[in-house]
Amino acid sequence: QSRLGDMLEDGRGVPKDEVQAVKWYRLAADQGYAPAQSRLGDMLEDGRGVPKDEVQAAKWYRLAADQGYAPAQSSLGFMYAYGLGVPKDEVQAAKWYRLAADQGYAPAQFRLGFMYAYGRGVPKDGVQAVKWYRLAADQGYAAAQSGLGFMYAYGRGVPKDEVQAAKWYRLAADQGDASAQSFLGDMHMLEARRGAPKHHADAVKWYRLAADQGYAPAQSGLGSMYENGKGVPKDDAQAVKWYRLAADQGYAPAQSSLGFMYAYGLGVPKDEVQAAKWYRLAADQGDASAQSLLGLMYANGLGVPKDDVLAYMWFNLGAAGGNEVGGKNRDLLAAHMTRDQIAEAQRLSREWMPK
Repeated sequence: QSRLGDMLEDGRGVPKDEVQAVKWYRLAADQGYAPAQSRLGDMLEDGRGVPKDEVQAAKWYRLAADQGYAPAQSSLGFMYAYGLGVPKDEVQAAKWYRLAADQGYAPAQFRLGFMYAYGRGVPKDGVQAVKWYRLAADQGYAAAQSGLGFMYAYGRGVPKDEVQAAKWYRLAADQGDASAQSFLGDMHMLEARRGAPKHHADAVKWYRLAADQGYAPAQSGLGSMYENGKGVPKDDAQAVKWYRLAADQGYAPAQSSLGFMYAYGLGVPKDEVQAAKWYRLAADQGDASAQSLLGLMYANGLGVPKDDVLAYMWFNLGAAGGNEVGGKNRDLLAAHMTRDQIAEAQRLSREWMPK
C-alpha cells in the first residue's frame, strides 16, 4: 500500500495522482507502518492531495517517530523548530533531530548542526556544528555542504580556510544550492577586491544562478554588479530590477540600495518619498547604512518632514551599528541642537535599540 502511494505520488509506472497516493498512504499508516505515516505527514504538511493540516501532519510524524523512523523524527523536529502544528520548542526540535542524526540521516544531521551553529535549543557550539554539518556533507547533502563552507569562510568551529570554504560551496552550488551559489559569488567578489578583476564575471555567473532561484542576497548582489558595471555593462534599470526583487522579500541591504536609487534617480525617476520609504524598511531591521541615510533625509527634509531629533536618532543608531558617516553627521547636527533636543534623540535611540 505504501509503495503504491509512492508510485502514485511520483507518477512512476502510473499517472501521478496525489489524492490516490494519500488514500494508500493512509491505509498503510492506519496499520502502523512508519514510512507510510511519515509520508502521510509530508502530504498533510505540504497540502498535497489533501487539505494542508499541520496539526495532523505532526500527529502522523509523531506516530512514525515513536517507532524510531528517522525521516519522521527529523520532520517532527522541524515542526517543533518553527511551531508548525505544535507549540514552538527548539529544545524538543534538537531532541528529535539528534535521534534521527544518530541514525545517520543527513537532513537531521544538517539541521542539528544548524541548531548548534546558532545556539537554538542547544548551547551555541561551532565545533559541534561543524561535526554535524560534515557528517551530512560527506553524504552529499547540499545544504550541509554550504553550511560547512560558511564555517570555513568565517572560521567558526574550524580555522578560517577560504580554500576549504570554496571547495564545499562549490560542491553544494553544483547541486543547485542557491545559498552556496551566492556565497561563491561573494568569494569571487572578494578576490576581485584583492586586485583580480577577472573574478567579476564569475561573481555575476554565480549570483545570477542563485538570483534566478529567488535567493534575495544573490539578487541584491547581482543588482550591485549592474549598478557598478562589474562583470556586466553598467545598467541602472537592471540594478533596480534585482534590488526590488530582493527588497520585496524584506532583504535589508537591497532595500537600502533601492532607496539610494530612488534618492538619486538612478534607473528610476527620482522620488525622495520612495527613497525614505525603502531606507526606513532597511533601517528598521538595523541596517546601519540605511539608518544613516534616513538620518540625512530627516536632517534635510527630503521625502519626510525635516526633524533634527529624528535625524540625530537615526545618525546615532547608524553610528552604533558601525557607520562612521552616521557618527560624523550626528556630531555636526548636534552643534545646532538644544540640549533638550539631544536628550530626546538619545532617549528615542535607547528605546529603539531593544526592538
